[in-house]
Amino acid sequence: MKPDFFIAKRYLFARKSHNVINIISIISAAGIAIGCASLVIILSIYNGFDTLVKELYDSTSPDLLITPAKGKTFSAEGEAFSQLRSDPSVASFSEILEENIFLMYGDNNAVVTARGVDSLYGKESGLDKYITGGEFRVWEGESPRMVLAAKISGQLAVRLGFLTPLSAIYPSMHDTLNIFHPESVLKTEKLFPAGILSVDDSFDGKYVFMPREVLGRLTEHDEISCVELRFEPEALRSDGVVTGAVQRNIAKLLGNDFVVRNRYQQNESLYKVMRYEKLAVYFILLFVMLIISCNALGSLSMLIIDKKEDIAILHSMGATNKQIRHIFRLEGWLISLLGIVIGIALGLLICFIQAHYGIVKLPGNFVVDAYPVKVHWADVTLVFVIVAAIGAIMAQLPVKSGIK
Repeated sequence: MKPDFFIAKRYLFARKSHNVINIISIISAAGIAIGCASLVIILSIYNGFDTLVKELYDSTSPDLLITPAKGKTFSAEGEAFSQLRSDPSVASFSEILEENIFLMYGDNNAVVTARGVDSLYGKESGLDKYITGGEFRVWEGESPRMVLAAKISGQLAVRLGFLTPLSAIYPSMHDTLNIFHPESVLKTEKLFPAGILSVDDSFDGKYVFMPREVLGRLTEHDEISCVELRFEPEALRSDGVVTGAVQRNIAKLLGNDFVVRNRYQQNESLYKVMRYEKLAVYFILLFVMLIISCNALGSLSMLIIDKKEDIAILHSMGATNKQIRHIFRLEGWLISLLGIVIGIALGLLICFIQAHYGIVKLPGNFVVDAYPVKVHWADVTLVFVIVAAIGAIMAQLPVKSGIK
């Protein structure tokens, strides 16, 4: 063991002549430990919510979404779309028509966003995993069916298995208005409810699913609103997002008439807010750590004053000012390091307990009962490096001014 480190370690754990120095050193290490534990826990909670939200949106967002650059609808015909349908990396090619319609069930009504899909859409999109009643089925033989999100189902008081059909209503774009019979311009399709699903609050209060052919007939649309592409695993990155090369190739294939967006781009504002919130909290806590580290600065300044006789003895033994400064710098850094190690260990322990036992519960009704946590070792490493750097800088100031 090098003499400088040995002496610094002795100063850290040895009893000082003034007990207040011991108390301030303990407070410094405890403050740094609490700050590091808070950083690890809060960043892990943000990671947990980030993963949870991404999983929810990944269930309703395709790998790539193709929409027209201008207008609301388009035809998915032509050589480019034929190539996409036959591409072996494309796991599913879903053509979707989307339109707002008026929905009636008995005496209840609501304006909803209807999505016209095919029979395989529930399985291909993964939405069938969120069914809370019935099945995700838009056809039963030749009879059309409708799948409703949970809030809409509750608003309309829909009951599965009842003989009352849902009435989907949309104004005709071609019929002439008759002032004596204004309802004559309203087109109506009857569908029986087949299933109820629940994903999240925004989704549950917006969507219903029905056969694309029926919605096209109701709204008098022969075209579609978008194409959803889902890919085989080899076309995806480790985070589940389609690779940039695949996205660029498809955008180039389709040309400027279409916009191709990946999962992050489909929910860009959400992901930006989550990323900026995490960054803001990280910097706020680092600022708090900077203030806490001032305790270490005071502790080290008092220690230098307390050890004036030891410094004189070290001088007489041939130690240079540079060596003595190094000893006290190590002393200050060891205080910070002790707090960092204890804090990170404590933070990881709390995260482990929360992840496995869910001690701290979430208030209200949410998709999970307890606060989700997910430890990213990159965050832990960043906490260690940044806080250690703050401790090293704080150790420089009293040493530079106190030993000359």
